[in-house]
Order: sequence, then C-alpha cells, then structure tokens
Amino acid sequence: MVKSSADLVVYVVDDDSSVRSGLARLMRSAGHRTMTFDCSEALLAQAAQGAVGCVVLDISMPGLNGLQVKERLTQAAAGIPVIALSARDDDETRRLARALGARFFFRKPVDDQALLDAIDWVTGNGGSAAPSAAPLR
Repeated sequence: MVKSSADLVVYVVDDDSSVRSGLARLMRSAGHRTMTFDCSEALLAQAAQGAVGCVVLDISMPGLNGLQVKERLTQAAAGIPVIALSARDDDETRRLARALGARFFFRKPVDDQALLDAIDWVTGNGGSAAPSAAPLR
C-alpha cells in the first residue's frame, strides 16, 4: 500500500504521444506524480530501479507484448499493479488483459474519473471507497 499520493508514481506507457500527455495531465490534476514512456522497454528500464505505484499500460503496442511486459515487471518490481488500456475492446484484447494480470481494463478513450478511481483502488490510496469501474474478470 502506498502511504500517500505524494509517494505514488503512475507509470503511463502508450505509443501515442497525445494519449501520454493527456494522461500525464490527468494524473497531475489528481495530485499524482507521473512518468510517461513511449514503449514498454523504456518502462522496464525505469522499473528495474524500483517502482512504487501502478502502471497504466496500452496493451496494443508494437514491441513487447503485454505478457512479456508483465513477466519482466514482476521480476523488476514485484507486485506493481497494472491497469490495461486499449483502443480495441474485443474478446481477444480482454483475454490478453486478463492473462497479463491487469487489475482493470479500459477502452480508450477512458473515462477520467473511472481511471483515477481504479488507480486509487489498486494502490490502496483511495481508502475503502469502491471504484466507479468494475475490476477485470
């Protein structure tokens, strides 16, 4: 559990620069520190130095697939929760999100408050209030 939102870093990984910058602004407006990455490999290089918070991950990007990212994140930053994003919302994409252990799955464009609620929920930073989105099952 993260002690406060000041301790929390939201790691945003998306190959679309406008999505990255929009999510970074959203995180800052909610008082979260954020680090953005245009590829999973860049995230993994940083996470190896010790990650505290959660990862908001576009699971439909070139390069490493979601399962490879999750496997390497588990090795580098055991237990860091992942929230999956994708422009696609089909059975295959949801299956991938479940397989990588994502705690939540959101289709882009994502509802800002639902994403913030999910981040607070997975980091334990939001008290006992339930998120406005259902966990991925």
